[in-house]
Amino acid sequence: MENINITELVERLGSDEDAVRKMAVFKLQSNIGDPSFAEVFIANGGLNKLRFLALNATGNTLAYSLTSFSRLLEVDKGWDCVNQDLIARVVELVVTHPLVNILRGAMSILVAIVSHPQSTSKQASQPGVFGFRALKPAIAVHPQFLEMLVNRLSSADHALCANALQLINSLMRDAMTNDAENEWPRFIKRLQDLGVIKAILMQSSALHDLAHPILEFQGLTKVLLRKWREVKVDLEKPEHRRALKGLHLASNPDRPERTEKNTERAEDVKKSRRHNPEKWRRLGFQTESPAWEFGEVGFLGVMDLTDFVRRHDDGFQKLLLEQSTQSTEQRCPVARASLAVTSILYEHFEVGSSDTEEAKSYLALDSRTNFDNLFKPLLLQWSRLHTAGLQALFRMWKATGAELDDFGKVVELIKILIEQVVGQAPRTKDVSDVEEEIAEFDYTRLREMQMELLEEAYEGAWGTHLGQVREELKHEALQFVKEQRIRCLLQGAWFPDTLGYKQENGPITKHDLKRSVPSSWRYVRLSHNRRYLHYADFEVQGNYEPGLDMLPEKIDLSIVSSVVSNVSAASHLSSSSAETLTPSPARLATTKITIHGYLPSSSTNSSQKNTEQILLTLNPQSHSLASEWLDGLLMLLNQQPITAETTKLINLVSSYGLKIRLLNVRFEDRMVGEPEMPGREGLDEDYYYEVFGGL
Repeated sequence: MENINITELVERLGSDEDAVRKMAVFKLQSNIGDPSFAEVFIANGGLNKLRFLALNATGNTLAYSLTSFSRLLEVDKGWDCVNQDLIARVVELVVTHPLVNILRGAMSILVAIVSHPQSTSKQASQPGVFGFRALKPAIAVHPQFLEMLVNRLSSADHALCANALQLINSLMRDAMTNDAENEWPRFIKRLQDLGVIKAILMQSSALHDLAHPILEFQGLTKVLLRKWREVKVDLEKPEHRRALKGLHLASNPDRPERTEKNTERAEDVKKSRRHNPEKWRRLGFQTESPAWEFGEVGFLGVMDLTDFVRRHDDGFQKLLLEQSTQSTEQRCPVARASLAVTSILYEHFEVGSSDTEEAKSYLALDSRTNFDNLFKPLLLQWSRLHTAGLQALFRMWKATGAELDDFGKVVELIKILIEQVVGQAPRTKDVSDVEEEIAEFDYTRLREMQMELLEEAYEGAWGTHLGQVREELKHEALQFVKEQRIRCLLQGAWFPDTLGYKQENGPITKHDLKRSVPSSWRYVRLSHNRRYLHYADFEVQGNYEPGLDMLPEKIDLSIVSSVVSNVSAASHLSSSSAETLTPSPARLATTKITIHGYLPSSSTNSSQKNTEQILLTLNPQSHSLASEWLDGLLMLLNQQPITAETTKLINLVSSYGLKIRLLNVRFEDRMVGEPEMPGREGLDEDYYYEVFGGL
């Protein structure tokens, strides 16, 4: 600034030669942003000359003048020269002028005017000078202003796009803050009809210039959603009454439902249509006074429901017709479902967050990574997400065979679905792909995710106590599976013969002395008192289960020392040397379970009293049979099961037990602490109390 003579610069601004004026205003635009420079400039009479150039200059002189004037307004100087003549000139330039450098400056001036706080303005006594109202007279002369402004968002010049979006943001914020209740919705709708959202989404990759205005637009979208939500549904308001009437008419109320009433006379049918006692309940409302049911979501809920009905008129009527053929309990409440999806989206996008929190997000915007995390383009696709979520709810309702009492549970599934698909979607994911994923998301997978989230939530809230419950359930599951495996032994099973059978025949008895050729099949069964293992050999496998009286051989389980399996040589998971089973068909052909023990002192071979002997060998035909008998024998001997199949079964039973308990306890419930003791104040001897049990 020390190299510039401000007095001389001001004189040059009033020169008759355009080249002199252009050079002067060119130097001015790079210095006027300094408040001290601006004060000296205004004191030397430069403001009126700059305003004159903004109103009358052309070409680059005009471009430099507009830029200088906008920067002067940014340092809160020069507001005395802002009037309708200047505003009209700038609006005209935005609408008609093709040059980018002129458009940038013009839009920057309008942003400053619209955003200028009226309460602190020296011109506050002049209504309509600032804010959106200041532009309305000029816009009335150029009604294509908004359309041209939205079109500028498609410009290849990102700086111009940023200026246009900043102006749109300023207009939206001022309209929602200062316009009358019935004016700002029309303005917002006009912008949306002109395609402002589509234009912004197409330019969202222009990170350097558009990041801040895009995030500001996202914040304004949340403000807009909050305002619509805060508008209470009031049937005294014509637009609210028309919206609800449109819902009723779209439901095709004149179509007779498939009931016995269709056999009535035509006069009675017409009368019943006029006085349908379920006019609104048939649409999925809980009562015949629907206005109060929008209490939680306000007019936003009306907009979402009416938008869905408008876009899917035939599907809406078909859905209601299908519902009419079902009992009241089985019908999906369409209106309630729509309101629930609106609430889910409102919560998911944190629409209720304050402007302060939004401002903090702008401060964090210093890289593409932060922008990807902060910008949620799917928020701008609110209507399409609502429709996709609502249709998913209908699909879940039908797939699960839900009834009215299950409504909350289905809503919880949709909440998880939205969080999974919408919440995990990257910034660049197209909304059509999101819609498709929501529509095709597998119900079983959704339920698994629900249970995982439940466990995580309760783990955090009730960590120690939930661990105790899990250990208890694991012990119960172990006992349950133990009983199941032992019952398999009680039922008995057939086992085939193998080579070398005679050498692994079991304890030597008088029956072995008479046998010269090994038999082909062995049947083994546990005694009812679970103390003996009975078996016998047969030439062929019978299609019956031999009783204990047909199984003369038996082993006293008290002499069994270990159970060994040769299924896998890679892993020994038991102190009894038994091994983990694998489902390989090649190995199953030689699967062998060997029972070892010590013969009692009455044995004919006294020299082997203290030596561990093979008592019995089994050759299971399948993986499941091997798992049942190997682990069944081990658990019968009070040892731990070792096969993967049994372990999986134990975990499955334990997991389901935990899930059942979690699903029957609300997160608000408390598993710890004692209940509050009732006071005795005001009581005499004539009273009683009840004790309520907890979980």
